[in-house]
Amino acid sequence: MTLRGKILLLILLAVLGAATFYLRSLAKRIFIEPTQQHAEDTARAKLSEFALQSKKGPSQTATLYFPSLEQGKLVPESYSITWAEANGDRVRQVVLALAEGSHQGLRRVLPASTSVRAVFLAPDGTAYVDLSNEVLSEFPPGIETETLAIYSLVNSIATNIPSVKKVQFLIQGQQVETLEGHADLTAPFAPDPTLVKSGS
Repeated sequence: MTLRGKILLLILLAVLGAATFYLRSLAKRIFIEPTQQHAEDTARAKLSEFALQSKKGPSQTATLYFPSLEQGKLVPESYSITWAEANGDRVRQVVLALAEGSHQGLRRVLPASTSVRAVFLAPDGTAYVDLSNEVLSEFPPGIETETLAIYSLVNSIATNIPSVKKVQFLIQGQQVETLEGHADLTAPFAPDPTLVKSGS
């Protein structure tokens, strides 16, 4: 083999090596890291729920509201919760209970992997609830779906923590305009009892 041929072969091998390394790195970012992140977020949500539910004290009955798209209303459901002492932690408990899902087969409000990143209660009664971006995954589009999901959270929080008068949602620490392009999330929400199924 000529010197020129050897040089070309070395260059070709170097290019192939670099391409292989790049493809392996790309595959890791696309397939492995999101799966690991999802597993970590799910575990964090479950650990948070366990920590809050395992506090000492008697269980009490909470009222949570789950959406019924067929009726276009929120349906109340009794839930047993061992309340934390601080109202901020109680807000977290309500959101995690909604993420756990209905025991009566009603529509889930949030993906099970959703975690509550932070809760801040302002003196005017506004609860700032910072959710992980899993809240945006697998969310059915539509203004009615978004409206019922939002008020499922707002009504559930305000009913069980009377000091909360309004709820402002953040996603990953940032204010977002909508969940999926419909309901306006830029301002706090006050509870809306007219959305609750009558006779409940």
